[in-house]
Amino acid sequence: MEPQVRVHRLAEQVADHIRARIISGEFADGDPLPKSEELIRRYPVSMPTFREAMRILEAEGLITVRRGRLGGAIVHRPSPANLGYNLGLVLAAQRAGIGDVAVALRHVEPACAALCAARRDRARTVVPRLRELHEEYLASIDDLPTVVGVSRRFHEALVSLCGNPPLIVLAGALEALWSSHEEGWASRTEPRGVPLRKRRASGEVHGEILALIEAGEADAVHRLVASHLASAQRNPTPAGDPAIDLALLRELMQPPGGPSDAAPGGR
Repeated sequence: MEPQVRVHRLAEQVADHIRARIISGEFADGDPLPKSEELIRRYPVSMPTFREAMRILEAEGLITVRRGRLGGAIVHRPSPANLGYNLGLVLAAQRAGIGDVAVALRHVEPACAALCAARRDRARTVVPRLRELHEEYLASIDDLPTVVGVSRRFHEALVSLCGNPPLIVLAGALEALWSSHEEGWASRTEPRGVPLRKRRASGEVHGEILALIEAGEADAVHRLVASHLASAQRNPTPAGDPAIDLALLRELMQPPGGPSDAAPGGR
C-alpha cells in the first residue's frame, strides 16, 4: 500500500506544478503541453506516476489528452463552462432542474447588466461588443437556430463584460447550463415555434438594453433585463426537458478537434 500512496502523492505534486503554470498563463488556452519526455525530465518521476498526473489534470478539465500519431495534451484554461458542468452535476444530484437554473439567472444576470451600465469604460469595453451582437441578431433573425445562438451570446456578454470576476464566473456557469438547454431546444424546434414577430420583439428589447447600458442607466437596465428574462425563458420550456442536459453541455464544452481518446478524467 505504501508505494501506491507515494505514487499518488507524487502525481498530485506534478499536477500541482503543471496546474500552476496553466493558471499563471505560461501555457495559453489551446497550447500543446510539452512532450511527455520533456516533462518527465523536468519532473523526474516514473511513467505511471506521470500518467496519473495527466489523469488528474484531465479530470479537472485543464487538459485534453489525445492518443495516436498526433497525440499529446492540449491546454484548456479554466472557464465558467467548466464550472457549469460541475455545477450541473451537483444540481442533478440534488434533483434540481433547468427551471431552477432559469430562476437563478433571473436574479444574477440583471445585476451583471447593471454593472455593465455602471462601468466608466463601458463605451470602449462593453457597448461595441453588445452592438456587434445586436446587429448580428438582426441580420440572422430569419434563421431560428442561428438567432438563438446569437441571442445566447448577447446574454453571455452581459455577464462576461460586467467587470466583476467572481460574478462573471458564477453567473457564467449558470449561463452555460441555460445555454446548453436553449441550444438543444432550438435544434429540435421548427422555425414557426417562435414566430418572426417574437424574434423581432426580442431584438427590440436587446436594442433597448444596449441603449440603457450606453447611457449608464444601471437601475433601468436591471429592471428591463429581469422583465425580459421572465418573458423570454418561457420559449424553451414547453419543448425542453426539465432536467439539466449534461451530455449536451459537455458537447458544447468540447474543444475543436474532437473528444479525448483517453479515459475521462431565444432570448
